Amino acid sequence: MKLIIQIPCLNEEGTLAETLSHLPRQVEGFDTVEWLVVNDGSTDRTVAVAKECGVDHVLDFPINRGLARAFTAGLEQALELGADVIVNTDADNQYNAEDIPKLVRPILEGRAQFVIGARPIVEIEHFSGVKKLLQRLGSWVVRFTSGAAVADAPSGFRAMSREAALRLNIFDSYTYTLESIIQAGRSGVRIASVPIRVNGETRPSRLVRSIRRYVMRSSISILRSMFVYRPGQTFLVLSLAPFALGALLCLRWLVFYFEGAERAHVPSLIAAAVLLILAFLCWLCALLGELNRINRRLLEDTQYRLKRAQFAGASIGRDGEHTHAG
Repeated sequence: MKLIIQIPCLNEEGTLAETLSHLPRQVEGFDTVEWLVVNDGSTDRTVAVAKECGVDHVLDFPINRGLARAFTAGLEQALELGADVIVNTDADNQYNAEDIPKLVRPILEGRAQFVIGARPIVEIEHFSGVKKLLQRLGSWVVRFTSGAAVADAPSGFRAMSREAALRLNIFDSYTYTLESIIQAGRSGVRIASVPIRVNGETRPSRLVRSIRRYVMRSSISILRSMFVYRPGQTFLVLSLAPFALGALLCLRWLVFYFEGAERAHVPSLIAAAVLLILAFLCWLCALLGELNRINRRLLEDTQYRLKRAQFAGASIGRDGEHTHAG
């Protein structure tokens, strides 16, 4: 059994050495533990620091591709290197590496394929009240959308089995955290959540530079995932308001009509027609979305089989391997 710990990096020369110094080289249940650094277009000494600290593999992108793409590329590289379980952590030493055995235990015991480390959000001092509220709200929305009992959806400290990694597809270029859970949950991947510890803040978050921007980008990611993975339910919910209002206006017009009102109330009738047509369009989108969902599942199964065939003969990489990605 091989465990690969991957770390997406962007200009992390100041914190990477500290992060790597706490990573384990032995974890119960695994014969081999290797480290993989995904350098996402860093302009500092990130790669040099990684090599100096004895990282086994470096996936080096000459330009910045974004956190989500770096995460996905790391998964593919880990699969190619023959990983049975992949752990993802951040380069800023935010997560306590001593909890990695706890993180992978549900996978080793067969209870889960995808494990999310749940931070003690309420106890983290450098999180503002607004950020704590948004973290909890975002986690609730992801739980509702994915059907998975995840306590801390934005957490980047996570572990996944080889099967879960083969099935994962990320479309968002901003962040992988929310979409990966929704996609995995709707694809039937077993997801678990375990409490983990965190270290003190080493630098401000680069992902949450602006609360407004983070909320907007995360909301777009969640909405896109709902339209992709739950199109029928999503469009039916969207149709409720125009249908209810349109039906009330129709009923109101009928009441006036049978009471012999002098005014024709044509504007109300036109508004009712527009609202009902809008509701009908939502129902049509729900039907088309469900048909598209069936096709997407077929394509995902095909892609899963192709990935299994592609990585079936993956060879174990040599120590100190450095892979350059164009």
